[in-house]
Amino acid sequence: MARAKKAFESLDGVREAHVQLEAPQATLSLEKSFTLEELQGALNAAGSYTLSAVKPIMPPSTSAANPTTASKERTFFQTYKPLLLIVGLLLLVTGAIQWGAWNGMEWMRHFMAGFFIVFSFFKLLNIRGFAESYRMYDWVAGAWPTWGYLYPFVELALGMAYLVDFQPFATNVITFILMTLGAGSVIQSNLSKRKIQCACLGDVFQLPMSFVTIVEDGAMALMAGWMLLG
Repeated sequence: MARAKKAFESLDGVREAHVQLEAPQATLSLEKSFTLEELQGALNAAGSYTLSAVKPIMPPSTSAANPTTASKERTFFQTYKPLLLIVGLLLLVTGAIQWGAWNGMEWMRHFMAGFFIVFSFFKLLNIRGFAESYRMYDWVAGAWPTWGYLYPFVELALGMAYLVDFQPFATNVITFILMTLGAGSVIQSNLSKRKIQCACLGDVFQLPMSFVTIVEDGAMALMAGWMLLG
């Protein structure tokens, strides 16, 4: 897969290539047009792969006179509904734990425990799919692809550490570093105007990369930093 991606991106005019093994498919972002033969010629250098064109399937409601896509018609809530529901439920449950005796530090610890455990669950459903999406924008995973396969387990370990209050100083330092790096990676991706799927919930939900992801990582980094200072 990596060799095929590299072969496509070696062509002058291919801005970005995304190759997946499950349901074999290559999606190219082009600055100019190529013939199928030209693309196949570049792909031959990666191995014995055969390339064939796939015609895009238009949704039934789409007409030639008024071409619209489902993604453009979706509202903010429809797009981010899974993420908003998860965060909302975490706020509800962790807030209920503090009912009658509010402790801000304990609430943040419980929230971060739930956050990491729940989000690691979705990544673990398809580790390969997550890793392939994650390395498209994350600084560490881009330089070291294995990090994408390790990250769900790191999240799970952090969640368990917050849950049992294990080594709080080290746990908060690691969280602060990871979330800060994550926010920086997302900011860079957004500034470059690259349309990439967010990997925060694995490949289960098709969430676009946006400021919501920056807020998510930034908030977790701030909470970890606050707990370090507290």
